[in-house]
Amino acid sequence: MKDGILNINKPEGWTSQDVCAKLRSRLHIKRIGHTGTLDPMATGVLPVCIGKATRIIEYYDEDFKTYHACMKLGVTTDTLDIWGEVLQEKSVRIINKSENPDAASINAEENAAILIRTEDILKAFDDYTGTVSQIPPKYSALRINGKRAYDLAREGKEFEIKSREITIAKNEITAIDNAAGTIDFDVTCSKGTYIRTICDDIGRTLGCGAAMTSLVRTKSGYFDIHDALDLTDLLEMSDEEIGECIIPMDKTLLNLGIIELNDNRFTAFINGNTSGTGYKVLTESKFSISSCKKTQNRKIYRVYNRECFLGTAFLDGRELVPAKVILR
Repeated sequence: MKDGILNINKPEGWTSQDVCAKLRSRLHIKRIGHTGTLDPMATGVLPVCIGKATRIIEYYDEDFKTYHACMKLGVTTDTLDIWGEVLQEKSVRIINKSENPDAASINAEENAAILIRTEDILKAFDDYTGTVSQIPPKYSALRINGKRAYDLAREGKEFEIKSREITIAKNEITAIDNAAGTIDFDVTCSKGTYIRTICDDIGRTLGCGAAMTSLVRTKSGYFDIHDALDLTDLLEMSDEEIGECIIPMDKTLLNLGIIELNDNRFTAFINGNTSGTGYKVLTESKFSISSCKKTQNRKIYRVYNRECFLGTAFLDGRELVPAKVILR
């Protein structure tokens, strides 16, 4: 089986690791990993790297992801979605701008429906764009002192999760059901964004609470749901058919620039040696790595020789330094 990526449409009820485990068993390959966790109840795009492609997973960190989600107003839960324990439930009625209920209906008895105006919903979504400070849910896979946050939450432990800055490139309402009190929306966001938290935050802004009711990842960088493979169908394919579905890893690295290497530096590169000459930058890179001291703040490039993908590298002054040699 060749190295590369399978674009899987993750089924509901499966964890991302469940998908990887099933593929390891089917393909008889140990080196398999996904590029970004989806919650068990969520469905959609789950890129799974096979073989040497697992070495490039970190290069997907700056890829934006797009989701289609639905939230229900008036419901708050401990997990911020409808699969958690309900903490509070209120009756909500969404009213259009043309409606003008009198003061008596607005100030009705305590158990009356909360009136939420559509213009306030639109503003809340519009305000939740750009650089946003977000606190991840306690029921999440984040590690707190070496333990998963959801394990600590289930044990009833008290712990704090710090806020983080995320980027919301698009947060667009696609449908509002006034009677059901639900809102469908599409969001394009950076790594580390929790859509459940978006629902909860907007519910708080509107003063009624909200919980996520469904989530589909429709796009992740290069990968699109229209091209995603149904897992059940994939497992029934022959090895040859699966091989035809594997996407070459370099094709998916949209944020990495391209460097063309001359023939006389080919051997030097695949042996891990630097080159001061014999290469040409064809496209600039939008991706840099700061997780490794050796490559801190260095832009990472895809390196080719005669259209053959050799691996990745960064520039140190005029020196081309191999980062990951894929072809050996």
